[in-house]
Amino acid sequence: MSDDFTDRKARASAWFRQLRDEIVAAFEGLEDSHASGPFADLPAGRFEVSETRRASDDGSDAGGGLMSVMRGGRVFEKVGVNVSTVFGALGERAQKAMAARGVPGMERDPRFWASGISLVAHMQNPHAPAVHMNTRMFWTPNAWWFGGGSDLNPCIEYPEDTAHFHATQKAHCAPHGDDLYDRYKAWADEYFFIPHRGRARGVGGIFYDDHNTGDWEADFAFTQDVGRAFLPAFVPLVDRRRAAPFSEADKDIQLVHRGLYAEYNLVYDRGTKFGLETGHDANAVLMSLPPLAKWV
Repeated sequence: MSDDFTDRKARASAWFRQLRDEIVAAFEGLEDSHASGPFADLPAGRFEVSETRRASDDGSDAGGGLMSVMRGGRVFEKVGVNVSTVFGALGERAQKAMAARGVPGMERDPRFWASGISLVAHMQNPHAPAVHMNTRMFWTPNAWWFGGGSDLNPCIEYPEDTAHFHATQKAHCAPHGDDLYDRYKAWADEYFFIPHRGRARGVGGIFYDDHNTGDWEADFAFTQDVGRAFLPAFVPLVDRRRAAPFSEADKDIQLVHRGLYAEYNLVYDRGTKFGLETGHDANAVLMSLPPLAKWV
């Protein structure tokens, strides 16, 4: 496979940055419009933006990105929206992990390039669901693929919210193949399962990795639609729940569920492991962790 993917890499990286900008603007808009409910008297939250860098073994440029985090807002207790474009050579452990997944040629040429967006939102109101979304492109001299998905993590589940979230994702998957939603929903159900707890961390969504049909344009278009599905899938749920009254017992349920979320991300999440092993900014990698959590 030719390693001349310069234009495609640039297009993918620009798309992830555009999606980041749209989501940041939408979330700050939610903060501005929140005029009632338990947290309405708090100042509207704003994202704090900082640059991140990937550490390379020899000190050379290895890429980086933007970490955007909002804390203590009216709607969001903590939300991070990160984008990055990193490159270099994979270390031995990462090479072995890639080879085990079937990525060809890692032993001959460990160079890589990766770009993507990653988002995790933890809400003030326990009736409003936490959420995760990411999309990414990965390239090596011998392979390329897309990955990503989005999953909903309510601590207090409302079936109508779950139905809306899944229906929106299904509608955005449909133009790209009749079977994609069902396949990637099943993958999410398996991937976001916590074996040591015997349960899922939330109500699912879609998850995919190693997505390469051989048609880069089609696969990029699919990944863009996965990103476009996020705001219409999630924002109506926030609007519905953000001003709901809640009890101390509800808040306790939320904190315990956040403990479950933290366990999953630290023990099983593929992106967390990859980010830490390849030298990306640890604060950006661990942005997904909730601000407060508890265990029973």
